[in-house]
Amino acid sequence: IRMNSAIFLCLVLVGLCSVTHGHHVPVELNSTAAPALKLSPANTHFGLELLRQISSASPSKNVIFSPICISSAMALLVMGTNSDSRTQILDTLGFNMTDIQEKEIHDGFHNLFALLTHPDNLFHLDIGEALFVKESLQLLQKFLDDVHAYYDTEILTSNFQEPAEAEKQINSYVEKKTQGKITNLVKGLSPETALVLVNYIIFGGAWKKPFDSKFTTEKDFILADGTKVKVPMMAGSGWFHYLFDEELSCTVLQLDYNGSAIAYFVLPDAGKMEQLEKALSMDILVKWAQPQVFLPKFNISSSYELKEILSKMGITDIFTDRADLSGITGQPLKVTKISHRAVVTVDESGTEAAAAGAIEMIPMSIPPTLSFHHEFLFLIMHPDTRSLLFIGKMVNPENEA
Repeated sequence: IRMNSAIFLCLVLVGLCSVTHGHHVPVELNSTAAPALKLSPANTHFGLELLRQISSASPSKNVIFSPICISSAMALLVMGTNSDSRTQILDTLGFNMTDIQEKEIHDGFHNLFALLTHPDNLFHLDIGEALFVKESLQLLQKFLDDVHAYYDTEILTSNFQEPAEAEKQINSYVEKKTQGKITNLVKGLSPETALVLVNYIIFGGAWKKPFDSKFTTEKDFILADGTKVKVPMMAGSGWFHYLFDEELSCTVLQLDYNGSAIAYFVLPDAGKMEQLEKALSMDILVKWAQPQVFLPKFNISSSYELKEILSKMGITDIFTDRADLSGITGQPLKVTKISHRAVVTVDESGTEAAAAGAIEMIPMSIPPTLSFHHEFLFLIMHPDTRSLLFIGKMVNPENEA
């Protein structure tokens, strides 16, 4: 269907780490994670491909985003799409529809959210979605039933004829849900806006083995151009999950949070970041060693307008008059904007975030020193569901963005 005059759909994604409790319907921790695990290959592939796209567009900038935040919001949007619009989203998210049915995707996210937000977890994670709907717009009942059943989506009305009023309403909602970590996210709404989808993830975890702040000292961090900047460098020693990947020329350090969440810090050899980003695979994180660790404290945030990036990745029709979002309202809609913002703080106590080669063991009688003194990647994962919660790249600890 060609649309000369389309109602606009604004998709807003929010990712960060902070401390709160989940709100999704709880399941027993020993409940099967099979539905969530079935999403893992696609979600991991999508997250790493998005990292490559973002890094390629801005190689000198810090990066932080939440893959499951973005992919779950796009999966929710699939419920209202048809024809090529639907196919492009599913293909870009990495789902092979000969291997998985659409219902299994939504079941998987429902199962994943329930496991991640279980009240007995020793880390804190909250995930939520809300649809802000034009007051006069009638959503299709099936769409309403599905987004509530699978994604526990809040439905709120908004007066988009008064954009400033609508922006204030949505920004207040985001600020409250993210505990003040993200403010003024939505700007420049059009009076033609019909829907705004807000999606957020909040994570807070304490290190299983905290760094002692008395050992934090100022040390050099070397930027890509060779410039040195002084940063507070945390220090710790002992047994850590650690490996060196000879083929990718990088060192991988695993730090455990209390509960079933972990962080990987991936330090490429000098000049090897691009090679690492192109070839990164989660399968290599498998070995142990006993290094001494120096890791910078940092606080970064990043904002992305994802329309251009997702278009390059294959999602194009939903942004044009070819969009088929007829499953949402039965009226012509197209997406005008996709925004994502994430923040992360790493310090001695843990993380607060508001977002094959040859494997060589290094036998040494004296523990080696591992210093994250130049650009590195970091990934926050939930091993039980093999889910990438956050992906980031630290280029300059002095810059928050």
